[in-house]
Amino acid sequence: MAAPLAVVLVLAVTVRAALFRSSLAEFISERVEVVSPLSSWKRVVEGLSLLDLGVSPYSGAVFHETPLIVYLFHFLIDYAELVFMMADALTAIALYFAIQDFNKVVLPNLFSFSRHTHELVGTHQGKFKKQKLLLELDQYAPDVAELIRTPMEMRYIPLKVALFYLLNPYTVLSCVAKSTCAINNTLIAFFILTTIKGSAFLSAVFLALATYQSLYPLTLFVPGLLYLLQRQYIPVKIKSKAFWIFSWEYAMMYVGSLVVIVCLSFFLLSSWDFIPAVYGFILSVPDLTPNIGLFWYFFAEMFEHFSLFFVCVFQINVFFYTIPLAIKLKEHPFFFMFIQIAVISIFKSYPTVGDVALYMAFFPVWNHLYRFLRNIFVLTCIIIVCSLLFPVLWHLWIYAGSANSNFFYAITLTFNVGQVSVESGMGTGIHFVASGILSKPPWVLHTRGLDMYKEQFSPQIAHSPVEKIRKLRAVGHRIWLKFIGHCAEPLLP
Repeated sequence: MAAPLAVVLVLAVTVRAALFRSSLAEFISERVEVVSPLSSWKRVVEGLSLLDLGVSPYSGAVFHETPLIVYLFHFLIDYAELVFMMADALTAIALYFAIQDFNKVVLPNLFSFSRHTHELVGTHQGKFKKQKLLLELDQYAPDVAELIRTPMEMRYIPLKVALFYLLNPYTVLSCVAKSTCAINNTLIAFFILTTIKGSAFLSAVFLALATYQSLYPLTLFVPGLLYLLQRQYIPVKIKSKAFWIFSWEYAMMYVGSLVVIVCLSFFLLSSWDFIPAVYGFILSVPDLTPNIGLFWYFFAEMFEHFSLFFVCVFQINVFFYTIPLAIKLKEHPFFFMFIQIAVISIFKSYPTVGDVALYMAFFPVWNHLYRFLRNIFVLTCIIIVCSLLFPVLWHLWIYAGSANSNFFYAITLTFNVGQVSVESGMGTGIHFVASGILSKPPWVLHTRGLDMYKEQFSPQIAHSPVEKIRKLRAVGHRIWLKFIGHCAEPLLP
């Protein structure tokens, strides 16, 4: 699989290099959907200019990046375009190997099966392996055929993930705009890779770096811990001594790494000014520049004496959902990680399309859950159409003067509702699969070993949840049609 990945990387770098040399680069770098007050390259350049003059980059109210980013680009300012292209490439490579290792955990014989099947095509042994797989698939109930993942299908999932990330228009735009969101995505991707590989220390280090960069990855501590506990075959039980010992060790590695990074930043600047300028800025949301998030419109319209209360209400969304998700998805920590990244990208104070691109890269991993999504075609159209309407309504509002902020925020709200609907649909799918359709979900690590359970599906058990979903959909459609008819009745002649 190295050759296809190399082809994808070359294609992605070529597209980015061409756009960097085009007249669109300047236009893209100013789009509010692509950059934010936190990740704007122009603000990074401003901070570098202040640093060159011997002034603290945080002395004004413009620069809000971390000190390590300042010093990184202080030495690499002439190679900034190359740095961002390498960041995207490293993110894709990390995700590729992360999903590859995850698939080995789900199905240990995946790659050996695929390799031997290709080598033994035409031989009796190769035909036997293929017939054995087909016989195993015949043992499952017909209603769950779409949930079965064959080794050949899973073999190409890592490449699809890398493809989804590198060639996603959101990722390309973020790279061309030189948004520092790309660097944060790289840190999160390496956190995922090291977690799946079972390295607690490196996982804690990369999570600390991601938290230091944008604060919100703090919520990924819980799914990371749960996954590592499963890798160590430690049960998640309050009375378990091993559970508390490992949790304490991982927490200390994480906190210790974070303290070292923050202290290093202090020694570089000889000042603590970066803490209120970066983390205070993220939490208090003083800059109400429009973006694809949910904060700016409310606080632009709100009275000042109410703002503190509602800032707390809005910010708690990102952190509060970690608790119920941890309870519900404790046996599915990788899916929990995916959902939490999506929650961060939706509810953070200054989101960009680069944040959305990171969790969208995981869609191929969960493509067997698409059948549980209601109105998947409508949701896809909503996200695409909203993406196209962002610049249109921005132009009508700012330049033409024929629209106002309500138009732009309406599209922003619709875009985020579409994202929430997709994530909730996938969450429903994983719930039904875990609770009824599969007696033992194949992607969960069990104390019996890292093997995929090959027990038969029970037709009665498998049939019930699927039929329940179909009936619920039918009832929902009937209620929706009645509601539309009731609303339209006064308009009829």
